[in-house]
Amino acid sequence: MAQIDWYVEGVEYGSCNCDYGCPCQFESLPTHGDCKGFEVVRIDKGHFASTDLAGLHAALVYAWPGPVFKGGGTMQAIIDERANPDQRRALATILHGGETKSEATHWWVYHAMASTVHEPIFRAIECSIDIAARTASVKIPGIVESTGRPIISPATGQPHRVRIDIPNGIEFEQAEIGSASTKITGTIAFELNDTYGQFNILRHSGSGVVH
Repeated sequence: MAQIDWYVEGVEYGSCNCDYGCPCQFESLPTHGDCKGFEVVRIDKGHFASTDLAGLHAALVYAWPGPVFKGGGTMQAIIDERANPDQRRALATILHGGETKSEATHWWVYHAMASTVHEPIFRAIECSIDIAARTASVKIPGIVESTGRPIISPATGQPHRVRIDIPNGIEFEQAEIGSASTKITGTIAFELNDTYGQFNILRHSGSGVVH
């Protein structure tokens, strides 16, 4: 059976428990040995077959006892409560790595490396992301509260700008890096203070990152 055609383009903000550089982006081991974090995407353009996805938000919360590639993780998708039944099914499929070539997107990898995948939940997602300013504010009632800001230099007290470029990456081509503080409650729970924050354009299809 042919793979369903889909595409998601939008603005993404995420945070994990690693230091600002996030060693995982450099094929190194996580700062503290384990990996936990979340991401949210504002979909500006997208479809799943004939189902339009533009204007919706979606998020993921995840945790692994070690590096992602060693598996044993837990994840849960959070989908915009405004989505209709077809949109909900489409986003759940995409976020779970469905209708996607093997290892083509970070969503595929996360799902493959998770031994526990909780059922998606549907909530209001308040999300404001400014990539250039490295700022973000996310509120998902009862589940996620997160703020992103620029890294402040301890030497000068001024905002510091740094980016990560991954030409052949499975999540983004280029991301602005900042500082994030996040509180996650619910099925997966943790709290992060001034850890790795990521602000980027996301363009995914079932074949991977669209360049």
